[in-house]
Amino acid sequence: MKKSRRDFLKMTGLSIAGVGVMKSSASESLNQDDPNLTQVIKDYEKDHIQHFNMSGYAAPGMDIVRVGIIGVGQRGPTYINIMGRVEGVDIKAICDIRPEKAEESKKMAEKLGYKPTAYSGDKDSWKKLCERDDIDLVIVTTPWTMHAEMGLYAMNQGKHTAIAVPAAATIEECWQLVKTSEETKKHCMMLENCSYHTFQMLTLNMARKGFFGEIVHGECAYNSSKMRNNFSKTMYWDMWWLKEYASRKGNIYPTHGLGPICQIMDINRGDKFEFLVSVESKDFMMADKANELAATDSFYDEFANRDYRGNMNVTIIKTTNGRTIMLQHDATSPSPETYIHGIYGTHGAALKYPYPPRISTGNHKWAAPEEYESIKTKYTPEIIKAMDEMANKIGGHGGSDTYKSWRLIDCLRNGFPLDIDVYDSVTWSCILPLSSWSVHNHSNSIQVPDFTAGAWKSNKRNMDVELKNHGNTVIR
Repeated sequence: MKKSRRDFLKMTGLSIAGVGVMKSSASESLNQDDPNLTQVIKDYEKDHIQHFNMSGYAAPGMDIVRVGIIGVGQRGPTYINIMGRVEGVDIKAICDIRPEKAEESKKMAEKLGYKPTAYSGDKDSWKKLCERDDIDLVIVTTPWTMHAEMGLYAMNQGKHTAIAVPAAATIEECWQLVKTSEETKKHCMMLENCSYHTFQMLTLNMARKGFFGEIVHGECAYNSSKMRNNFSKTMYWDMWWLKEYASRKGNIYPTHGLGPICQIMDINRGDKFEFLVSVESKDFMMADKANELAATDSFYDEFANRDYRGNMNVTIIKTTNGRTIMLQHDATSPSPETYIHGIYGTHGAALKYPYPPRISTGNHKWAAPEEYESIKTKYTPEIIKAMDEMANKIGGHGGSDTYKSWRLIDCLRNGFPLDIDVYDSVTWSCILPLSSWSVHNHSNSIQVPDFTAGAWKSNKRNMDVELKNHGNTVIR
């Protein structure tokens, strides 16, 4: 049965809600059989005139970064624990729709010496937090379908934003974040912790120093079974993750693997995504599990007989400079967890997962342990030398949350560019709706927008792992 244009827009995430970003006449032409969708996306690009290039932008520094955190059910408490230990931070407000979660996190912050106001109980309570005039940075760790709305509101209230992954769920939201960040000159950083894993930072430094030669290909993934979590009645608020798996196709969690590969390939800084194709297996597990649970528990009735996302999604991206990226996502199969991080160049290669991580000098074999350690010592970047002991002590995803939080605050306090900017945030996130379109359209290729409006040709690198811009912020 042919679906309506409205069904297609919902499916792809290409909404026509008017915000002065999208071209309504182009949107009107969209339907699921439209062979000109790539041209339509190009038309969207033409509508965007870059107000201000946020790549390399350094906002005025501040001695104290006053922080508000929205969403403290899962990830939020981690940021309270880590941010609360970073010099120059004042946690001013906390928000969660569940009063008990807001109160628990408030007490956590109070034990660290802060006196935050807690907002809760109402679905719009978070807006009150954003509207305060004593907050500089809003951290958003809610379900990702809410990320863009909250980030946009915060920036329009004069706040820098740091948003959990992915930053946006639709193409329109991506453009809105770009437009708003440029117009307000407020940072919009996606909190991609995998960019701060030590092996990822090591290989980034190796790439920049020429170890791999020309980068040819990258492999990345987020493959980790979430079956138990997704079907748990208590793990995620309002069963939001399960609802997403029951209503979307494509790679719906692309940024953990993709972000570090993009930084190594200088995406948005000398290269950019050109197009992608996405192939997805059928669902072999989730519908069966939902039907099994619904047979004995009416709580799961709404999840029975749904068309779930497939077990494995494989998305291939081609860059303008001719590189390729293989991106996977499988959150159901009971295979061992793997966040593939593979770099393949003309002179060498590296691969993380399955453990142990490996490096090759291009002689058709992986380096022996002694050679690996020698290479590691030679190329370890300054950020690891400076922060590794503290990051391991405080923790958070192997210390990556500590690296990330410290860098964000140090950059804001000292007026340095951030490691991840709004263009990175939306470029990595747009794979979500674009891969969905490809899956629904027989895995046809689709253009990836250039959110930099051509500035990718001259933008300078960020992700300053060598700490060329480094203040004196410490962690308690």
